[in-house]
Amino acid sequence: MTTDLEFERLIAVAEAYTMKGWDWSALEGRYVETEPPWDYRAEVTALLPTACTLLDMGTGGGEFLSSLAPLPPECWATEAYPPNVPVAAARLGPLDVRVVAVDDEARLPLPDAHFDLVINRHESFDPHELRRILRPGGRFVTQQVRGKDNVELNRALQETVTLSYGAWDAAAAAGQLRDAGLEVLDEREAFSPGHFSDIGAVVMYLRITPWQIDGFDIRAYRERLLALHRRMQAEGGLATSIQRCFVAARRPAS
Repeated sequence: MTTDLEFERLIAVAEAYTMKGWDWSALEGRYVETEPPWDYRAEVTALLPTACTLLDMGTGGGEFLSSLAPLPPECWATEAYPPNVPVAAARLGPLDVRVVAVDDEARLPLPDAHFDLVINRHESFDPHELRRILRPGGRFVTQQVRGKDNVELNRALQETVTLSYGAWDAAAAAGQLRDAGLEVLDEREAFSPGHFSDIGAVVMYLRITPWQIDGFDIRAYRERLLALHRRMQAEGGLATSIQRCFVAARRPAS
């Protein structure tokens, strides 16, 4: 099989793929992220016994939240991607989690001063809405993707690198939370290795994360994708930088 035929096969499979929920299993072994030095699950789990009301922001298909069971007495989850909402509802309904569809992070259909704990893994947030929905003393824990995550993809495929959220990091997130009147308890950053094994994994990833390359279209990027495919075959894949940050904050008690 020629290199070009393999390219066509990988692209066709990636183009036909549809993600259900937030299930990354189709990329298992083909896109590898090294985990940051902190354990987000452990950070959240340590706070669960202190919470009577919990909100999971950007729950996807409810995969992470459901894995935390047993959950606090009252649990909510938000999701902004419409196809994920019924997936999350089906998974979380038996756990008595209320799933709420949202279309504007600055106007969440959630009650004031209601949540003891709000968790957020890789989801955008409005700091003023967070302060509104947190109870006095309530905690917010988030792991965010820094704006220059996997920037090697942009360098390989864009003539001029543009990053929609290039300035987003722990300092930016913490600054927004402080400006909204929240007390920042912890902020950390981590840079670790990532690796794409084939061009199909790259295309699948870019379709799943449209913010990485704004307006990404397979046809428009075809020649650059082919060049990257050949480079990856010669070099054994593409090494990237996984960039994460962790921030914990609290609404003051008074």
